Amino acid sequence: MTHVNVHPLVSPWGRFGLYSFFIDAPEPAVVDTGIASSPAEGMVPALEAIGRRIEDVRWILLTHGHIDHIGGAHALWELTGRRAQVVIHEADGPMLRSRRAHVEEYLHGRGRYLNDPEGEAKVTAAANAVISGEMEPTMLLKGGETLSLGGDVTVSVHSVPGHTPGSVAYVIDGQRSVFVGDAVQVHGAANGFPGYVDPAAYRASLRYLRDEIRPRHLYLGHPYRRADGIPYGVELDADQAREALQGSLDIEVCVSEAACRCLQDGLRETDSPYSPFAPVAERLGYTGDPTLEPSPFFTSMHGYRTHVHQNP
Repeated sequence: MTHVNVHPLVSPWGRFGLYSFFIDAPEPAVVDTGIASSPAEGMVPALEAIGRRIEDVRWILLTHGHIDHIGGAHALWELTGRRAQVVIHEADGPMLRSRRAHVEEYLHGRGRYLNDPEGEAKVTAAANAVISGEMEPTMLLKGGETLSLGGDVTVSVHSVPGHTPGSVAYVIDGQRSVFVGDAVQVHGAANGFPGYVDPAAYRASLRYLRDEIRPRHLYLGHPYRRADGIPYGVELDADQAREALQGSLDIEVCVSEAACRCLQDGLRETDSPYSPFAPVAERLGYTGDPTLEPSPFFTSMHGYRTHVHQNP
């Protein structure tokens, strides 16, 4: 099987960089697309620097539906002359089709705890600003598919729900290069807390990645952090990948124990910014700002509240 090279493409977003990955196959692919400005500001110059052209991209592979991963999809698709296939899991498809879906996700999840009267307006404004266009995906995934990137290069699709219902891992067959987006959270990124909507699914997906996929190269959507706060890079070797996967599982156990105890004791409204989950932050020693979007603390706590009784 032909070995294909992978190139990280970094696009600016305020004080952060957003990461996409270029798979240098006969039919080139870009994994994740940043926000509306990312294709022109980040990808075009990064590809030119390695002698590649954005017009030649034939696959746009989306790991999940969050705005910092799908925001640039429409713009990138336009730059390919609308020739690229735009691929997303069916469960996250609404996030590509509709800016409003991002607002609904906020209102039904973390927004219930943030007590921000401007919250809906802020998320609406963000979706309008950073999603380059609503569009129908050209291919909807369920997991289990194999995509041909030309020649003998294939990518297999694996459903890894948890961070979102439609999170997927893309694996370059034969070289175990694995793109997981935000499905492997470790201690979270800038907010220092792991974010996922379904704890049981997240746990199962991490085990599947660790035991079945066994990445030789693991590509992360952000520089997720170890326990000491030091971030991994976004390109992990086999040993680091094992460590990050096991670390993510270990941290989830701690978060789960704290969340379940809090739920069993009964939720209480307090003046704490972590209310009604203040005991969780206290037990975990978490001191991050829970109001910073996309607020992984409340996203995960809502996940335990919603799923913990069905999946203790």
